[in-house]
Amino acid sequence: MKLADDDFALFDLPRRFAQERSVLDARWRSLQAEVHPDRFAAEGAAAQRVAMQWAVRVNEAYQRLKDPLQRGAYLCELAGQHVDAENNTAMPPAFLMQQMEWREALDDARTPAQVEALAADVAGHRRRDLEALRVLIDERGDMAAAAQQLRALMFVERFAADVDRRLEALEQ
Repeated sequence: MKLADDDFALFDLPRRFAQERSVLDARWRSLQAEVHPDRFAAEGAAAQRVAMQWAVRVNEAYQRLKDPLQRGAYLCELAGQHVDAENNTAMPPAFLMQQMEWREALDDARTPAQVEALAADVAGHRRRDLEALRVLIDERGDMAAAAQQLRALMFVERFAADVDRRLEALEQ
């Protein structure tokens, strides 16, 4: 292992979007056991500092790989296609219409059941979008389209968080 390895090489995983969470989790636990600073207590402060760097590196990679949006963005970046979500917010008109409809539905929702129905619709949309992202990355290798899909998914994630907050407010 080298600190400069990409996350997939570090975790000895294929460089693809589809990953088995159980495999990722098991590999993370294994790596943490290898690099935990306590294992190097007898070797002195310098060895513990190096182990701490490794532990931080492993944890950062794990956080990136376990989150589908971060993993997708990372794969795009590795392929030279930056998602650039902060500066590129252009979306297709149909997507923007969907967002507006969802926002209106959330504004109009007065009961937990109405918000839960909207949450279910958003979750279904998210699952379909994640599958489309998998196809774009793993099957087509179309990283430009994957970056656009990721930007759309980021909007969906933010809206899903708004729905969750609304549901919590109604249940209080």
